[in-house]
Amino acid sequence: MTMFTCPVCGEILSISGKSCICPKKHTFDMAKSGYVNLLLSKQAGKTVHGDNKLMVQARRSFLDKGFYAPLSDALCRAVCGNTPDGGIVLDAGCGEGYYTSQVCGALTENGKTAELYGIDISKVAADYAAKRCKDVHFAAASVFHIPMAGNSCDTLMTLFAPYCGEEYRRVLKKGGVMIMAIPSENHLWELKQAVYDTPYKNEVKDYELEGFRLIEKERISYRMKLESGEDIQSLFSMTPYYYRTGRTEQERLGALEYLETQADFELLTYCKS
Repeated sequence: MTMFTCPVCGEILSISGKSCICPKKHTFDMAKSGYVNLLLSKQAGKTVHGDNKLMVQARRSFLDKGFYAPLSDALCRAVCGNTPDGGIVLDAGCGEGYYTSQVCGALTENGKTAELYGIDISKVAADYAAKRCKDVHFAAASVFHIPMAGNSCDTLMTLFAPYCGEEYRRVLKKGGVMIMAIPSENHLWELKQAVYDTPYKNEVKDYELEGFRLIEKERISYRMKLESGEDIQSLFSMTPYYYRTGRTEQERLGALEYLETQADFELLTYCKS
């Protein structure tokens, strides 16, 4: 039995061999890595979005070198401090599983028996995540159609992923906690200065979210030294700028072999109201 639900009928899925099956016999095969594809074509649109293999590999390489470790540490503290023993934790937009794995380890170290789930619209990312951490249930799925029952999760993590308040409120229990990471105003400022003619600082929107009450906020800000073109390229491929950067800017980026830039995050903890 899992906490995942059938994307066709909404019934709870059970694990049978290498498949997940609902009571109405809708069947979804699990990949060798252990993740299950619960993404219906009508949910993905004409094109399945999400990171491709090169982008997932770049993110894994960058994160595994510890550049975002301060953010990961703060996230682990927040999840451990807000998740009840035996609770259900969902990473909505888990990517290749770096943060999910870190949180899983932190919960274990703190003696908590929480059950973790991660979803990402990229099947490549879900596959990498499942290979990284065998103690987490992973699925390819959209955050706009989360394959979990209403009021089933104690804690929901969302890090730089698309925000879907309606779905997040639906799956969280009453009094459940959502922990969100967003870039603050100075995040990667020097990188943007090096690449763009007219860089802009990030706009931090109002913290108020419908159906949620902000209970804690933490700013994590520090300097990063990137000492290879590979690391700089990996970092850039993790940002939204990757999709809308022209040829001239790409050439400037490719010429960089060293960069010191600001990492600037905000970790926001909300309670479902």
